[in-house]
Amino acid sequence: MTLKITWDEASARRTERQFLAVPARAGTPVADIVGAMLGAHAQVLSAAEVSVGVRADGVTRAEVRAALWEDRSLVKTYGPRGTVHLLPTAELPLWTAALTAIPPGRSPFAPAVRLTEEQADEVVAAIGDALDGARLTVDELSDEVVARTGPWAGELVMPAFQGMWPRWRQVMHRAGQRGALCFAPNRGRKVTYTRPPRFEPLAADEGLALLVRRYLRAYGPATPGHFAKWAAAPRGWATELFASLAGTGVIEEVDFEGPAWVVAGDTEFPGTPVRGVRLLPYFDAYAIAAQPRETLFPGPAYERALAGGQAGNFPVLLVDGVVAGVWHQRRQGRRTTVTVEPLERLPAARERELAEQVERVGDILEARAELVVGAVTAGPHA
Repeated sequence: MTLKITWDEASARRTERQFLAVPARAGTPVADIVGAMLGAHAQVLSAAEVSVGVRADGVTRAEVRAALWEDRSLVKTYGPRGTVHLLPTAELPLWTAALTAIPPGRSPFAPAVRLTEEQADEVVAAIGDALDGARLTVDELSDEVVARTGPWAGELVMPAFQGMWPRWRQVMHRAGQRGALCFAPNRGRKVTYTRPPRFEPLAADEGLALLVRRYLRAYGPATPGHFAKWAAAPRGWATELFASLAGTGVIEEVDFEGPAWVVAGDTEFPGTPVRGVRLLPYFDAYAIAAQPRETLFPGPAYERALAGGQAGNFPVLLVDGVVAGVWHQRRQGRRTTVTVEPLERLPAARERELAEQVERVGDILEARAELVVGAVTAGPHA
């Protein structure tokens, strides 16, 4: 008989493994926390710092930055979905193998703008060579890439904000996913790039199988469609991948609001539902990866805390494992005001928990935090 898993069971296990039910003990390596999340979205570094900090006792932005820029146990690069993430440096062989094996989607650029596969490979190689032992701004890197490839790479053909970018930049994320590029500390206000430490990627099949197992351990039970959405992969390809792994006994089927998958043998779930209040920042890994999204964002939360069904654009208030509101902060010097807009009025006990979480956010950001509970809102933000 197929094992039946309830939402409460899945939610309790996910939050436990995400260190959201109980934060990791003080002293747990920051890279271990990021590894359990399958990467921390870091387009806005302060959001990544909060994502990590709410999962570990005593961790502040200083510890995250030390792991990133000093001991380099973390690397800031292009990860899942081609977006900027913090990833454990030790896991780059996995990520490079898996991400480069995922079929790319349709190019958003006009045919005359696109790079051929040969040109893309040439650009990635040039990026890696230029950044080996160097820290370059994007303009400096552009000069180096054009010098190593040809004028075609520098043609200003990519619409970008209020100007045009050179052709080579359309594969910048691919260079990160292949291990040829990562972020380095800013030079003043300018972003710089370097090459991560050398490593040997896993074989593609090994990397994909390991990534699926890691994903299912963190966010399962899940369907191929859930994995495809998280990885920005074609759904049909993900379905075939899961079928191949099921055929070799790597994963097994369970009933979770329909057919879904877990790692083979990983069928123990907590017996009690998750309880507690958490504040998750922009593009937190849990809010993006946990599915089904309609259950994670129940009722009015689906309209208020999502942008057209896309998770991450709003920091969310999590109560008992589901989204129950949104929040934002405004910092002035050493103080930050955290305004929380619940979807329903919070009982006094929950407000006390919320105040503790706001204080924790302040500690992570090395600021004094003040809680403001905004008006209860149950619809789209005006």
